[in-house]
Amino acid sequence: MSNLLSTLLIVAVAVSTAADDTPPYKITTKRADDKVEVKAEKGKATFSVHSPFGVSNAVIERTGETWPDAVVLKLHLKGLENFKVTNGKVKLEGSASIQDSRPVVRLWKDGKEDAPLDAMSPYWIEARIVGGDGKQAKEIPLNGGHFEMQLPKAMFDGNSKSITVNWIDFYRN
Repeated sequence: MSNLLSTLLIVAVAVSTAADDTPPYKITTKRADDKVEVKAEKGKATFSVHSPFGVSNAVIERTGETWPDAVVLKLHLKGLENFKVTNGKVKLEGSASIQDSRPVVRLWKDGKEDAPLDAMSPYWIEARIVGGDGKQAKEIPLNGGHFEMQLPKAMFDGNSKSITVNWIDFYRN
């Protein structure tokens, strides 16, 4: 009986180790030169998108059972004319700029640009415009900075298998 228990424990450890080696996300980009880096921490995943052309999209598919509590996008672009994120049921869109050295972010849901979201909406996206120095940017085009967005938990209600992110840089090549 003791040998059987030892064997079962070894098999269980081997299975859990093999499962842990599976990347937590499968990412497919539209353009070959787009790059998405993933930093997965306990309860949080950060997706850093680098897009030399400035217009593209990426499909991010979870390979695990659920999405983490926090999902953050970092779009390394010079400007953000438009972005979209969808889970197949809900589509959030927005744009970001800087006016008088302050960030101006507009967000809307399901194509209703004339009905902007506010911080009370469950679909509100916390967004920051970060300069190359890591501080809040004062102007666009960004030089080495990024647009950082924490996606709302409501985006992951229903535990969809994937999300699709689209972006358009003001200053595309």
